[in-house]
Formats: sequence, C-alpha cells, structure tokens
Amino acid sequence: MNALYDGASVADTYLGIELGSTRIKATLIGPDYKPLASGSHDWENRLENGFWTYHIDDVWTGVQSAYAAMAAQAERVWGAFPGKLGGIGISAMMHGYLPFDAKGRLLAPFRTWRNTTTERASSFLTARFGFNIPQRWSIAHLCQAILDGEPHVKEINFMTTLAGYVHWMLTGEKSLGIGDASGMFPIDSRTNAYDAGMIKDFNAFLAEQGLGDLRMESILPPSLPAGVSAGSLSPEGAARLDPSGRLEPGVPFCPPEGDAGTGMVATCSVEARRGNVSAGTSVFAMIVLERPLSKVYREIDLVTTPEGKSVAMVHCNNCTSDIDAWFKLISETLEAFDVHMEKSVLYDRLYEAALKGDADCGGLLSYNYLSGEPITGLDAGRPLFVRLPGSPLTLANFARTLLFSAMATLKVGMDILTESEGVLLDALLGHGGFFKTPRVGQCLMASALGVPVSVMASAGEGGPWGMALLAAYMAQKAKGCADGLGDFLSGHVFAGNKGLEVLPDPAISEGFKAWFKSYMKGLEIEKAAVAHFA
Repeated sequence: MNALYDGASVADTYLGIELGSTRIKATLIGPDYKPLASGSHDWENRLENGFWTYHIDDVWTGVQSAYAAMAAQAERVWGAFPGKLGGIGISAMMHGYLPFDAKGRLLAPFRTWRNTTTERASSFLTARFGFNIPQRWSIAHLCQAILDGEPHVKEINFMTTLAGYVHWMLTGEKSLGIGDASGMFPIDSRTNAYDAGMIKDFNAFLAEQGLGDLRMESILPPSLPAGVSAGSLSPEGAARLDPSGRLEPGVPFCPPEGDAGTGMVATCSVEARRGNVSAGTSVFAMIVLERPLSKVYREIDLVTTPEGKSVAMVHCNNCTSDIDAWFKLISETLEAFDVHMEKSVLYDRLYEAALKGDADCGGLLSYNYLSGEPITGLDAGRPLFVRLPGSPLTLANFARTLLFSAMATLKVGMDILTESEGVLLDALLGHGGFFKTPRVGQCLMASALGVPVSVMASAGEGGPWGMALLAAYMAQKAKGCADGLGDFLSGHVFAGNKGLEVLPDPAISEGFKAWFKSYMKGLEIEKAAVAHFA
C-alpha cells in the first residue's frame, strides 16, 4: 500500500534522522509537515584513550534501529511502508573530527564535540585568524593533531562531520549543509563559502609544518545552503539504511545539517533578532545577528543558519547529564523502599519542587561538569555538590541548585551578547529535555537570562523533525517555491503557532543573580577538584 491519509502517499512524506548525544531518532512527516511516525535508538559516548568517542559500528546499528522502528510504526498506524519517500535529511552533533584517507578508511576514532583536548590549537588559530575557533571545531582537532605530530595526518584526503559521514555513506556524495560546515571551518556569510583568506592562511600553516601536499579546499566537504539537492539514496545506501530491502533507492537528499541548525528550524528561529536555546546533554543558544559583533570573544562562536545567515552561538558542554545522575539516585532510593515512580512523573515532581526552593538555593552550589567547560576555563570536569554547614539542605533547594547549575555557563555567554554587545532579541525559543516539565524550565531560564522564553507545542519533536522540514523545503523548492527558509517556516509550518511564552520572574531573577555570584566565586573549588582529584 502507498496511501496514507487524505489522499497523500508515501511519496509525499519526508524523513529526518538525527544522531544526538544520547539518542538516534528518525521522524517521518506528511505533506502538512506534522509527524506521522518516529523511531529511536539509545546510545552513549565512551571515554577511550583520552577521547570522547562513539564507535562507527554503533552509528549504523543505531541508524538502522531507529529507521526500522519508524517504518514499523508507519506501517502499523497508516498501513503503508515508507519505501519510496519524497526526501531524506541527515543531522547529527556538530563539530568533531572524522578524517579519512583516499580509500575512504577512517584514520582516527571519531572525536566528538565533547572533547577539550585542543586548547593549544584553539588559541593558536584564534590568534592567527583573528576569529574565535572553539576547541570542538573540526579545524581545531586537525590543527591539534598536526601540532601533536600524529602520523595519520599526512594520509588525510577528506574530513567531515558525523552528519556528513552518514550522508556520504547513503548517497556517495561528499557535501555538507552550510550550518554544519560552519562548525568545521569559518564561513564567510557574504559568499556562503569557507572564508577564502583563512583557507589560504591555513594552507600556509600546512606548508610550514611540512604538509604542503594537503590543501584545505580539497579536504573540506563543499558547503550547501538549505533548499538545494545534495544527492540521492544509492542502492548501497538503501541496503545500509534498511537491510530488509524494502526501501527504494533514488530518494532525494537535502544537505546534511548539524543539530544546531535543525534546532533553529524546529523553532522557526532563522531570521534576525530571533534565537533558540537547546538544553539537553549540552546547552547552546543560537542568536541570528543583525550586525557583526564588535570584537572576538572566546565565549562566542560565529556560525550560520542553514541558509548562511550569521549566528552567534553560546555553546556549553554540560547541562542535564548531572541532573539525570542525581535523579537516578533518587529513583533508586525510592525503589529501595518499594516505591516505583515513572521517570516522567519523578522528573516533573522534582522540577516543580525547584520552584519552591529559597531564591538563592539557600547557599547550595552545584557544578555539573562531567567534561571540561571552555567558557569557564575548565579543560576537564569533576561533578561537585557544595554546601556550607549552615546551608538548608532541603529537597527544593537541592533541585533548584541542580537546575540553576544547568544554566550557569550559558549565562556567561548570553550576558556578553545582550549586555556587552547590545544584541536585541524579539523571541527566544526553548527546546530539549530541560523544558519537558511544563513551564518550570521556561520560567527559570527566562529569569536567569532576563528574556522571555517560549516553548512551542512542537518543541518536543526536536532536531529530527527540523531535519525532515529541511527535506520538505528542498522538495518545495524543486517544485518552484520562491520562499526563503524563514518565510517557508513562518508561512507554512508555524503559521499561527507562537508557542507558550513565559516572562522573567523578578524574584527568581534576583535570587539567581545572588546564586550566580557565589557560583562564579566557587569555580576555584571546581578547578582545584580537577587539579587534585584524578
């Protein structure tokens, strides 16, 4: 069967697959851009030989599992197997390091965004380019490998991101969406291409290091804007994605994007003075700029929307993982007393308890650093919970402290944008696990940052839905649609959907300011823990 609903067929559906930090998810949408079916697969990063990584075999196990679960749900609910789709898009965690030789062999284990092993390269390139190069960017990883004399460097023929790798394996095409490409190497938003001057400068650096045969313009994947075609599903790719053999090759692919780009799409935040904040394993805010920043800030990354517009990105490595660890301990405690509580209920109860805590958390402090945090100068992390002897250790204060800690490093970067640079925001859209409990995460985030925060009903769909929308946008452009991405999203996908807005609460704002002052002073405790607790 090919029929779905209201006369639509599987050829009118679009699939987005996103490889996130803890879950790989596939989402299928219909011609009305609403989800039809989804499937997911849990996975987790590993710390091996000093690097945070995922095994490449686990990539394909997870992608196949998520696709199979989505297809089974579509067939069960709609009576049609999605065998001939209208379009597919691949998204994944931005940045990182995946170098390949001329035969397509991976030369080093995948190094993810979470690594903080490239401080030397990051500082060197920032000074050389006069442009902030964060530690997690692909060019920083390559530069660090060169500075460390890693032997694989001389064999590099091509490097890409995780999304670019999966796209390549499914289509045979080496290309990348411009938003994801902007996390590999700086983009010139005037030309929507890699910055030519910096390419020339890095080639000179390669020659200085005795690597003159390597040229960055051939190593990097071509960057493509949203709306264009980036190849089609090959027979080998179809078999790789769906080993059952029911998925037909030839499906058009849009440019692969990073999770930051799909977050912007999923929240309709691709135009100037709009922004979104994604709060899950990591937390990052993306603010579309009206004008360039006045100077270079190490806390602010400059990337792009999927169309190539300039974006200020505040990226923090740590957010909800420490909350998850503590809440798991509370769940285990309840189980020890034969009390079973569903995870969603437990989280709601504890998030809601946070609103009842003392304004400044009663003097409690938490540092959620499972890994390093460049914004606060930490190259490694040690999760800490700190209190003074007289601090009231109540459940409400405890929960409030954990949630405040999840936003603290984001506050550092956002203050630079809104206070030092005077960046104006008409809307800040939230999505991710931090916002699952209604209103609580919104209220705390709005109060901490001093800006209204909205969450749309579709926010829970997240990145894979945003990626499916990019695949649908490509299909509409092929049919003659003249809209830019922003007009397409606001006019067709989000028409009339402004979400639930929560304004800053003055009392919570004042309490957070007092707590944040103590948090910044207490960073010396965290630094000491890193130095002395191996």
